[in-house]
Amino acid sequence: MTGAVVTGLGIVSPTGLGTRAYWSAAVEGRSAIRTITRFDADRYPARLAGEITGFVAEDHLPGRLIPQTDRMTRLALVAADWALDDAGIDPSQHAAFDMGVVTASTSGGFEFGQNELRKLWSQGGQYVSAYQSFAWFYAVNSGQISIRHGMKGPSGVVVSDHAGGLDALAHTRRLIRKGTPVIVSGGVDAALCPWGWVAQLASERLSTSDDPAGAYLPFDASASGHVPGEGGAILLVEDAASARGRGVPGYGVIAGYGASFDPRPETGREPGLRHAIDVALRDARVTAEQIDVVFADAAGLPALDRVEADALAAVFGPGGVPVTAPKTATGRLGSGAAPLDLATALLALRHGVIPPTVHVRPDPAYRIDLVTGAAREVPLRTALVLARGYGGFNSAVVVRAAEPI
Repeated sequence: MTGAVVTGLGIVSPTGLGTRAYWSAAVEGRSAIRTITRFDADRYPARLAGEITGFVAEDHLPGRLIPQTDRMTRLALVAADWALDDAGIDPSQHAAFDMGVVTASTSGGFEFGQNELRKLWSQGGQYVSAYQSFAWFYAVNSGQISIRHGMKGPSGVVVSDHAGGLDALAHTRRLIRKGTPVIVSGGVDAALCPWGWVAQLASERLSTSDDPAGAYLPFDASASGHVPGEGGAILLVEDAASARGRGVPGYGVIAGYGASFDPRPETGREPGLRHAIDVALRDARVTAEQIDVVFADAAGLPALDRVEADALAAVFGPGGVPVTAPKTATGRLGSGAAPLDLATALLALRHGVIPPTVHVRPDPAYRIDLVTGAAREVPLRTALVLARGYGGFNSAVVVRAAEPI
């Protein structure tokens, strides 16, 4: 069966723009959690976020794209450019219908929509940009990337909250198995504006702490919610034979995938995360003993952390596998969180280094081997990445190190 190999990474993260800067920060455990500067958050109960700084869209994109795009789309377009460059793929040299785009989205272009709604109510409908018709939309990143690079193959968007990034990559794998050689995939979100902030507060999952080192503490006895962030990762996923033909081994293979949906809490039935893990391992044809590291969803809420820790203990045994959550340094990036975790897992496999979970003092009651304090150097071959979305989405992906050519 055709394999799906990741051959290019484009990372836009609060801790670094570009793969090299991000990976360096992840290994060193540098955090970007700070008081929000994008708007005045003083009157809101949550005031910390992982913001991307130093990004100037005009330095990377043609001027005509600026007035028609939200910040998340500008970040996604630049990340896609970097992923293509990293993979060594020039879209103009490929047949248009041999290339597709599948991204995930949690919120769409919130800031663009907020600004146009302000014009509507303060000035009138004639002042609302015509680009509002698509700039807010969940599928806009897929559309803009496909237009920019002339990609006319299968494309779409997956919306399953923070689990969507893994679901998009799984759908990408299906499309490659069906014969599309090249797919741009992943997720980028950026909803750090008052409208986007209110929407995220409605989940009642945001930390209200003002301490950057104490606000997002998954698997810690002091856990009280998560800190949101902006950014994510766009990955170039390629048919394995196509990549080998170009002499490119890639970062690694998307080897297995599983998904499930939680039952209603009052039913007392078991949450679905363990089932998603079991399915992903079977799909990848690996045993629990062959998983070298787990990149956790790390909700940062005691009840959800308990569900994840119990699922890991059930599959791997108590403390049976190293677990990490580098997202404590960036905040949770919406649909961009899981693609960034998967990119980080591939870099960990390549370098034999597990980045630490910053700020956290793990509660022994969770019975997991959480990597904290400093990066851990260890031979790595296979990783499991987990993601969950509001409402009950569970997704799990197994990635395996690339074979040398």
